[in-house]
Formats: sequence, C-alpha cells, structure tokens
Amino acid sequence: MKFSRIHQLKEIADLLSCAYVGPADFPISGMNEIHVVEPGDIVFVDHPKYYDKALQSAATIVLINKEVSCPEGKALLISDDPFRDFNVLTRHFKPFVSAHVAISATATIGEQTVIQPNCFIGNHVTIGKNCLIHANVTIYDHCVIGDDVVIQSGTIIGADAFYYKKRPEGFDQLLSGGRVVIEDRVGIGALCTIDRGVTGDTTIGAGTKLDNQVHVGHDTVIGQKCLIAAQTGIAGCVIIEDEVTLWGQVGTTSGITIGSKAVILGQTGVTKSIEGGKTYFGTPIEESREKLKQLANIKKIPSIIEKLK
Repeated sequence: MKFSRIHQLKEIADLLSCAYVGPADFPISGMNEIHVVEPGDIVFVDHPKYYDKALQSAATIVLINKEVSCPEGKALLISDDPFRDFNVLTRHFKPFVSAHVAISATATIGEQTVIQPNCFIGNHVTIGKNCLIHANVTIYDHCVIGDDVVIQSGTIIGADAFYYKKRPEGFDQLLSGGRVVIEDRVGIGALCTIDRGVTGDTTIGAGTKLDNQVHVGHDTVIGQKCLIAAQTGIAGCVIIEDEVTLWGQVGTTSGITIGSKAVILGQTGVTKSIEGGKTYFGTPIEESREKLKQLANIKKIPSIIEKLK
C-alpha cells in the first residue's frame, strides 16, 4: 500500500504514540507485508524469530516490539504491539467508507460492459470494457477488473484476508487495505470468493479461468492462462505461475510456488512448492506416476502376506 504523499518518521511515530530510531525526517512512502515490501515501506514484526528477516528485508522502516540495532539506511518504530499498530496505520490510510448505493459514483465502468441486477460495485472500483457481470456479484472497494472479463452470479471479489493473531481474549484480525486485480479475458465462475491483499494485490492473470466455488486467498498471484476447477481452495500468498491446471478439490498451503505448466490432479493437497511441467497427485503431494505406483503396490500387500503364511 502506497501513501498519497511521503510522510516523515516522526509523523508516523506521533500517529502511533511510539518511540523511533532514525532521523525525524526519514521518508516513508507506504506499508506492506514482508513478501512484497519495497524501499520506503513500513513492515511489522512482533516475534524474535523473524527480527532478522524483517530487518534485512527491502523495507526501510521496521515496526518492531524491541529496540534493536538498526541497520544502516533504515529506521525503527518501537511499539509494544506492532500488530495492533499496523492496524492503526491501515485504518488511518485506508479507512472503511460505507456505501449508500448499489454502484458507487466513484466506480469507473468501461464501454459495452453489462452489469446485471442486484450487483454491488464499491468505491473506486475500476471495470474495463466489454465485461459481463452477472446478477448478485459483489465487488469491494478499490478492486480492478480488466477488459473482456466474465463473472458469474454470486461471486464475491475483495473480501477481507483470513489473517488473525491469537490473543488471550480471542482472535485479532489483521485489517485488509489491499486490492484484487483481475486482468483481461479472465473468466470467474459462480460463487467464487477472491480475497483482497492485506496491503498489496491479489492478482489473477490474463486469460485464466476459474470454475464455480473456487476460493483464492489474500495476496495470491495467479499467472496467465491457468485453469482452476471447482471447489479448489488456494491459501494466501501463493504464487501460481503461467498455464497451471488445478483440478477439482485441490487445496494448498500458504506461501508456496507452483511452477509453470504444472498439472495438479483432483483432491491433491499441495503442501510444498513444486516444479513446473509435471503432473502431481495425492497428499502429501508427489509426482502422479510415483504416487499411483505406490497405491498399486499397497494393493499387493494382502497377497504378499498370504504367500508368507
């Protein structure tokens, strides 16, 4: 998430009522999660296990719960609760704005695009040309839809990320201030749910097709010309490269990469990053030929036992 202007370190520290390490006028241009940070961004970290990763990341401002040695060229914001204060920043820079009409006056809708009845189009949504948005589709604020996109009924685009911190009193949600970006010629089936990024974008590449009842988690990036069949669940922060096929009821863990032109057979659990250009099956996931051999050998066990009697 980029801010509308450059802010200074002291400004942000005053907003959070926290101490800081670094020049008062140190420039801050945005805030992001660690996997998408750039110079000028704030990243938060609240566990010693991840201090080094945050301090050595591309982010130049680290919101942290302990005063540590500050790397050269960076600044620190010292907070007793970085998770809470990251939410404070999201509320300040990307506040929720309630809607009072079905299609926001700030939405931009391209020529020849058809929007069927009972759709909700949020604030600052952009929809390209020649799109068809079927009935009862919901598109949350700031989402971007390209040209020639078809979205079937009941789909929800831009809901909050499923991202929580466990507290003694319950679960505390990390607020979402990102977007969903859907590129040209994408097809999205009925009753799909595509969550927005926490601070960045959830992206679906040009020419990709989603079947009905597909879920895409926050900050996931799906490449071009992928096919994703029904009841597939893709976790957050997954990278799916171009021309990947995911068959029905595939599920993934978060933070993995699926290589270009991989084929994942139905009901597979993708528990780790996998190379492209191969076909996979099973849980835990393996190349399909190896997994099928194993299953065939398992069937032989009763006859082997019988021979040993």
